[in-house]
Amino acid sequence: MFDPERIDMIMALRGRGVSDNAVLRAMELVPRRRFVGLSYAAKAYEHAALPIVCGQEISAPYDIAIMTQVLDLKPEHKLLEIGTGSGYHAAVLSQICRRVYSVERYHGLLKAAETCFAENGINNVVTRHGDGRYGWPGQAPFDRIVITCGVRAMPAGLLDQLAAGGKMAAVADGMLTVASKARKKIDEQEIMPMSLPLIEAGKSKVL
Repeated sequence: MFDPERIDMIMALRGRGVSDNAVLRAMELVPRRRFVGLSYAAKAYEHAALPIVCGQEISAPYDIAIMTQVLDLKPEHKLLEIGTGSGYHAAVLSQICRRVYSVERYHGLLKAAETCFAENGINNVVTRHGDGRYGWPGQAPFDRIVITCGVRAMPAGLLDQLAAGGKMAAVADGMLTVASKARKKIDEQEIMPMSLPLIEAGKSKVL
C-alpha cells in the first residue's frame, strides 16, 4: 500500500547520504508505524527516536539506516543483533540478510517484538532472551554484528564471534565505529559522531 509518509522518509534518508539501494528498499518495505506504540504512531516516520516499552526507545530512522549501510550487507550474510528493542531494526535487516539472530535482555520487549514479526510476516529473525554481552556463542561465527545501544568500547567478546572477513558496527564512545576482522586482526574505523543511549551499570549489564 502506498504510504506517502514512508516515501517522504526514504527521500529524506537519500538527502542525508543514505545511498545503498538495498538499505533504502528495506526501510521502504518495513512499516515503522507498526513497531511504535499507538500514541506515537503519528510520529513514526519523523527523524526522531521514540519511546517504547520497558523505558527503551526505537532509534531514529537515519540512525538505523546509516548503521545498516556501513555493515555492507549481502543476502548470504548471517547477522547478530544485540538489542532487539522494538524489533524494527531487525525487521529492516531481515529484508537484506538471509538470517538475523537477535538478543534482548527485556523479556516483555522481546515478546512485543516477536508479535510484530509474526504480524508482518517476518520469519527469518531468530530471537533469544539474554545478556547481549555474551552474544550467541552457539550460532557463531557471524558475518556481521550490530549493537543497537551505545557502548564504551567495541566488546572483545563479540568481536571473537565474528567470522574472518566479518564486520561489527556499534556506537562506541559517541562515534559510529566499524570493526573489520581479517583473520585474527581487528581494524576499527570511526565513521561519524552518533548518540545512542548508553547502557549504564545498575540498570542493566554494561557492554
